[in-house]
Amino acid sequence: MLSYPQINPIALSLGPLKIHWYGLMYLLGFIAAFILGNLRAKQPWQPGITNSDLVSEGLLFGALGVILGGRLGYVLFYNFSYYLSDPKEIFYLWDGGMSFHGGLLGVLFFSWIFARKNKIRFFDVMDFYAPLVPIGLAAGRIGNFINGELFGRITSSPIGMIFPNGGPYPRYPSQLFEFLGEGVLLFLILFIYSRKLRPRMEISGLFLVLYGLIRFFIEFFRQPDIQKGFYLDVFTMGQLLCIPMIIIGLLIIYWARKNTIKLG
Repeated sequence: MLSYPQINPIALSLGPLKIHWYGLMYLLGFIAAFILGNLRAKQPWQPGITNSDLVSEGLLFGALGVILGGRLGYVLFYNFSYYLSDPKEIFYLWDGGMSFHGGLLGVLFFSWIFARKNKIRFFDVMDFYAPLVPIGLAAGRIGNFINGELFGRITSSPIGMIFPNGGPYPRYPSQLFEFLGEGVLLFLILFIYSRKLRPRMEISGLFLVLYGLIRFFIEFFRQPDIQKGFYLDVFTMGQLLCIPMIIIGLLIIYWARKNTIKLG
């Protein structure tokens, strides 16, 4: 059995101001996305986003989508009755509680605004940023691990850990599985694949399919939210939300390739 590292969720205290690792992880994710985004913008074939100002502005719009959509998605999808009884806790972002699927919807909405504002095709924006999203996902999962939240199911495996809020039994460190799968693996596939010009929409569709499949698989190791439990005694809310992602992603890829064949 592995030992869970007792890390103070508060990285730095400056009087009444407390800086949490959870927030710092997201900040590091956006900084890394900015650096790699600028490298992508320099590609001579890159459509739409071709300079640092647009990269920065797009990330700002994306950050708004992640924060607002992610939090509202968690409230609506995972714990609506709790936040309805105490609405002020909706704003306690440092305590964790973000939904990827809600954040995705938020990013889509704010990216649409960004695309309209700058007269860029919507899917040129999405194809540009899709390979950068796993960086933020990886950072967020490390934040979950430090917070000791979203841990895995009980296991007798030697990689099990006893989490402070997870009871007396060892559990899978599912946050680290997600860091490796949704973060590292997904980033490597998408970033390498997107180094060449691809049909418009294809990278966006590939992101949806791969994320959905990876998340669906890892959810079998993750403890479902206690207020939600299992659906049909097998599936979690996260898995149910991944199914339409995979289907939509496959349809987008099919449409992108079909249109490319027609144009060719």
